[in-house]
Order: sequence, then structure tokens, then C-alpha cells
Amino acid sequence: MGVDQVLVGIQPQELKFTFERKKQSSCSVQLINNSGECIAFKVKTTSPKRYCVRPNTGIILPRSACDFTVTMQTLKEAPSDFQLKDKFLVQSTVVPYGTTDEDIVPSFFSKENGRYIQENKLRVVLVSPPTLPLPEPFNGTSIQKPVLKAFSQSAETYIASKGVSQHPPANEVSDSKNPSNSNKVSDLKKSSDSINDNVKHEPLHQNHKSNATHISSDQAFTEADNTPPLVVAKDIEELKLKLGNLELKLNEAEKMIMNLTQESDAVLQDGKKLQQEIALLRTNCSARVRVGFPFLFVVYMTLAGLALGHLLHL
Repeated sequence: MGVDQVLVGIQPQELKFTFERKKQSSCSVQLINNSGECIAFKVKTTSPKRYCVRPNTGIILPRSACDFTVTMQTLKEAPSDFQLKDKFLVQSTVVPYGTTDEDIVPSFFSKENGRYIQENKLRVVLVSPPTLPLPEPFNGTSIQKPVLKAFSQSAETYIASKGVSQHPPANEVSDSKNPSNSNKVSDLKKSSDSINDNVKHEPLHQNHKSNATHISSDQAFTEADNTPPLVVAKDIEELKLKLGNLELKLNEAEKMIMNLTQESDAVLQDGKKLQQEIALLRTNCSARVRVGFPFLFVVYMTLAGLALGHLLHL
């Protein structure tokens, strides 16, 4: 397996999330298997608590594609310069044909046994939410909105740098039913909208370009979590219920053990009593046998008596 061989193609090369307070943002990534082998992949991240990846591991069949979704948890505040240092690492390697998702083990992605592991690093980009456009003139009457001073100054500097001719401010345009005036107002608003959009998006692109540096290899990646917080909470509750049931079963088992030990002690005491009674019976029998004459002595005496009686009659 060549070192420069590309097993999996990744689209897109960066994860873009829309920043909105108290809202989650998701991004989908597609992995394309360009080889004729089965490919196993694993997704890792430097911030596993902030992101949820589903699925974080999987199998890609030959000449096919697979998608995984990255969900960013809610952020309380926007980071400085609208930049995040979070990174993602996608590892992919060749596995035997017929391998399933359940067969994936960490040793597949270990380089110690000489396996070829393709690694792709993705960076995270924050994008501001889209702004709503200004309403168009209705019946020749323009609906004006107040323009912020910061945007007006930035618009003026942008116009000066680009060499665009300046128009009078929207606040100074008089409301008139003249069609020519309404056309001027609409053209002025369209030009101001385009200028504001360019001013808003230019710093973001500059910051993205400035941060488009190589990711350091020493940065630690951990395996991304593929379970949302709600599922984790449910799992914790189920584990607590199972622990409670186990404690009840343990208490019942302890009671059963206590009863069995008491019964075994009672059986042992009964056995000892029986042994004592048997010993008493044996002693009584031996005493009874010893009292009186032996049976053979009685037989001999009867025979002797019969012989003497016979002699006397003679």
C-alpha cells in the first residue's frame, strides 16, 4: 500500500457552523471511497465535549460514499475574532471484505503493526447568520431604516478604496411620488446593501485566510462522541434503575443466605442430638447383655441336669 495513495476523498475540507445563541448547528461531511477495497473510518476531535459526531465510525464499501454529521453544541458567547481552534481528524484504513460496523476495533487504526492509515485533518469555521434584506419601495414610497454609524463609516472607507461614486445618505432622500426619485432611492439601497455585505464578509475571509495554517501534529485528538446529551441523560437514568434493582436482588440474596445458614446450624444440632441418643442406646444394650447368665451356660446346665436325671432312674 503506497504512502501517497488516497483511499478516501472528503467533502468539504472544512466544517462550517452558523453561530446563533442558544441554538445548535450541524454540518454534514461526505467520505468517498476511491479504492476497490472496503474502508473503515474513525472520526476524532480535539474538543469531544463540544461536538457530537454520528456515526463516528463506519465501513465504506468499494466505490461508494458515506456521510457523517457533526453537531456543535450551543455556545454562550461568540469567540474572539469569530475563530475556533478546534480540529477534527478522519482516519481511514483498508479492512477485509465483509467487515461490519460492529467488527471495528481500535487496533484497525494502529500504526504499530505496519498498517497504512490515511489521516485527514479538518478545521472548524464559524459563520455569522444571514442578514435579512431591506424591504423594497412600495407604491413609490421608500421604507427607510436607520443606518448604524459604524457601518456607514466602513461603507465610506470601502467606497473610497474601491473608487465607487458616493450617493447621498438614505435619511436625506425626500419622500416623493416622482418615479425618478423612487428609482434613485431603490438603486441607493441596493448599492448600500451590497457595500454592507462586502464589509461584513471581508474581515471573516481575511481571518480565515490568516488562520489557514498547517495543524500541528502534537495536538491531541480524542474519539468523537456520537451520542447527544439527551440520550446520555436517559442512559444515566436507566443505569440508576438497574443499580437499584441489583441492590434489591442483593438484599434478597443476603436474606436467603442468612436463612440457609440458620437451617444448616439447626440440622447440625439435630445431628449431634441423634449421635448422643445412639450412644445412649448402645450403652443400655451392653448393660442389659451383661446382667444374668450367658446363654451357653444355661444350655450346658440343662444338658447336665438331663444326664443326672437319666442316671438316677437307672
